[in-house]
Parts: sequence; C-alpha cells; structure tokens
Amino acid sequence: MRKWGVDVKPKIGEVIYIQSFKHDGSLHRTWSSGTVLDVDDEKLVLITYKTWVVEADGRKWFTREPAICFYYFNRWYNVISMIRSKGVFYYCNLASPSVYDGEALKNIDYDLDVKLFPDGKYLVLDEDEFKVHRKQMEYSQELIDIVEAEKDRLVEKVKAQSYPFDEKTIHDYFDAYLRIKEHN
Repeated sequence: MRKWGVDVKPKIGEVIYIQSFKHDGSLHRTWSSGTVLDVDDEKLVLITYKTWVVEADGRKWFTREPAICFYYFNRWYNVISMIRSKGVFYYCNLASPSVYDGEALKNIDYDLDVKLFPDGKYLVLDEDEFKVHRKQMEYSQELIDIVEAEKDRLVEKVKAQSYPFDEKTIHDYFDAYLRIKEHN
C-alpha cells in the first residue's frame, strides 16, 4: 500500500471502496461505497448510506441508515456515527491508521470497540476477542500497548463528547452530503 500523500487524496463527492483487514492479512469487512465529505492531512470523512457490507464469512447486509465515518491517518481508531430516529449512535473501532491507495480506504481492525449511546453512556466491547487474537495472531507488545493507549484516548474523547462526538458535527456533515447529492 502506498502511503497517504497529496497525489492520492480522493476528492469531495468521490465514491470510494472501504476495506478492513485483520492483523494476519485476512479480509475482515468491506463496504461497497462511501461518499467523501471531507479530507485533509489528518482524516477522511465519508458517508455510507444504503451501502452493501460484506463480512469475512461471506454474509452480506445493506446499511439502512446514514453513517458519517471518520477515518484517521495518524490515530489507531475510526469512528462511525449512525444517524437514527432516537439520536446519533457512535461505533468506534480500534484499528490501524487508515491509508488510501487509490484503490480503497484500508485499515487493520484490532478487535476492541467503543460504543457511545445518545444518552452519553458508553461500552468497551470485544475485550475477549482482543485477548484471543493477540495470542493467535501474535500481536507484538508494542502493538498491544498502542491499541490500549488509543482505546484510553478514545474513551476520554467519548466522555468529553469532543469532536467528532457531537450531533451538530454529524448533522452538518449529513447536510453536506445532501448538497453533494443535489449537485449530482
């Protein structure tokens, strides 16, 4: 994979493919399309809406709600904010920094997840899966330390409800999507 660079930045409004892998190189999950809403040197923000998702086991499902997704190039997590009738729900994946290589947006999923509910309550999920995979896939101690530290950083952002964990930001991005759609 090529590193993130000026020559491979997708453009706002462009539809790209998203791939998530596991540490052993196996495909974890793919999204057939995401529309780019914002891009800079730190992150790529996109929306997945009415998009096919394919799981590693071949199971397919279709997203029914808009999800504003934040993929970072220097953080070990990504944030998926799902706009639902009861508010915005956030699902955060501990994952390698993302790269865009012109073919797809790619990262490695490291099992741990943080889920934030509209009422401010949150859960750390899949700690057992992380323990199993770190032995099974031989995560280095350095990698384990990075993932744990990033999980703690993420939980602090969740508690503080700082960017991108505020509904105004999410709704502003959704409005941007509607404007892009209107122009196409």
